[in-house]
Amino acid sequence: MNELQTHMPKKNHRYYDFIVVAFVTVLLCSNLIGAGKVATIHLPWLGEVVFGAGILFFPISYFFGDILTEVYGYAHDRRAVWCGFAALLFAALMSSIVVALEPAKGDYNTALQSGLEIVFGNTWRIVAGSMLAFWAGSLVNAFVLAKLKIWTQGRHLWMRTIGSTAVGELVDSSLFYFIAFYGIWPLEQVLQVAMVQYILKTSWEILATPLTYVVVNFLKRQENEDHFDTQTNFTPFKTSV
Repeated sequence: MNELQTHMPKKNHRYYDFIVVAFVTVLLCSNLIGAGKVATIHLPWLGEVVFGAGILFFPISYFFGDILTEVYGYAHDRRAVWCGFAALLFAALMSSIVVALEPAKGDYNTALQSGLEIVFGNTWRIVAGSMLAFWAGSLVNAFVLAKLKIWTQGRHLWMRTIGSTAVGELVDSSLFYFIAFYGIWPLEQVLQVAMVQYILKTSWEILATPLTYVVVNFLKRQENEDHFDTQTNFTPFKTSV
């Protein structure tokens, strides 16, 4: 980076903070609310598929991640990912403390405690798997999208968002299910469930492509920003932009 770029004032983005808040909100809700229910859906060729309800909403975080990288650049998305990671860490810590507290006497509180233990009493493997998989998958998604943008010279947004999501979700699903359930479930079941979740999550990105175009084009006009990561430090261990 040359001296002129080093001393250039940072742009004041109007919508960046709102997108980060939406990103973290979706992430927390999909992990805390959606993870509490296992649902069933009947799909052509696949038959009856069992899945965690959170996957209906978790891919929205990748939608926001694609927007952040495409418009503002990898570093801004990396900052949002670390915000999400910190929020998940706090939520996991708070959940553990709340579940561990002895409930007050009474039938209602006893029943409530049982419900809290079911929904929020996840094992350390599930918590660790969820957090690590999100962090790694999201950053891989941002990295691939940023590199593809340079390679394609900003063309073929649909190919870049779907391709980066396919890679990021593969990392996410692989890490989560192997960390959380390897040795507990049979290997065949781990692979089957991970593959189904991967297909469903990636399909969501494909369906969301028209909306991605609308939001990205709107933000590029409003923010006067279309960042190319030609001089970006792609280390995942930074929060600065």
